[in-house]
Amino acid sequence: MRKRELRAGDEVAVRSAAEILATLDAEGRFEDLPFMPEMVEFCGRRFTVTQRAQKVCDTSHLTGSRHVPRTVFLNEPRCSGAAHGGCQAECRLFWKEAWLRSPDEPPVAAVSAAEDEKARAALIALTARTTRPRPQNGEEPTTWVCQATELHRASKQVRALDPRTYLRELTSGNVRLGRFLRVTARAAVEEPMGKLGMLPEAALAGPRGKGDPPEPPLGLEPGEWVTVKTKDEIRKTLNPKGRHRGLWFDREMFPYCGSGKSYRVRRRVEKIIDERSGRMIDLKNECIALEGVVCSGDYVPGRFFCPRGYYPYWRECWLKRADSPAPGSEGKPQP
Repeated sequence: MRKRELRAGDEVAVRSAAEILATLDAEGRFEDLPFMPEMVEFCGRRFTVTQRAQKVCDTSHLTGSRHVPRTVFLNEPRCSGAAHGGCQAECRLFWKEAWLRSPDEPPVAAVSAAEDEKARAALIALTARTTRPRPQNGEEPTTWVCQATELHRASKQVRALDPRTYLRELTSGNVRLGRFLRVTARAAVEEPMGKLGMLPEAALAGPRGKGDPPEPPLGLEPGEWVTVKTKDEIRKTLNPKGRHRGLWFDREMFPYCGSGKSYRVRRRVEKIIDERSGRMIDLKNECIALEGVVCSGDYVPGRFFCPRGYYPYWRECWLKRADSPAPGSEGKPQP
């Protein structure tokens, strides 16, 4: 009897290292999706399914929305980057249903603690070996391999203008009716406009020129509280292409502008893996990630309903220091 597919709200347990190892090919993949060393620590732990990977944005090949078959997101785990050169992107992890089981379902075979530790070591060894491409001509590889760099290979194109693409978000349990109606109403207008080149490239186009003096730094550190400036204040820091020192201001950041809510600084992001090239990028200028402030997938054509939940990066000049908030006035956390 075929098991029903997992839905948002389902409780699951990550299978044992031995069970997951049995699903992987010689490249440490299942259905072309890598299982990464950072995921091993979650073996045996319980989580809640938050979304199916029905419609995710393609940030490597820029082909629009993709579908990753038989794959879900869980409520807690993000990639630590520990096995990928310390990448600080903190991407949400993709989980194949084959790597998960019902908490009430016993493991395929009971193993001793020693056997489990041996399987974990073998799983780490396989997946760690495949985080870098094989050396060419004896040269050390300069790129990395992770779920984000391989997403295009492990997914299928979906038709952005097909109403069934959006309906599946509702029927799969990914979104509730209210959000579904709001986002699909926006998508019905903006997806065709985007295809026709009728939407401006810049979310906010500003007057800033190359010779303008830099803003004074804030020197924000993790744990400090900030508020987000208004769109008009942020616009003044942007050039006509909507960028500030190379970093664009995204439409997904609009809801936080001038909200009056306080957000805690999560970290200063200094290096991330470029999903297109696989190369590690050292970020020369400050990029601030805020707790609970993630891409919602509600505002940008090609990303509508995407559940990847990236942390957008903020320049310090888009933020203001704030006192610790009163209960209820802090920003609402998201997965």
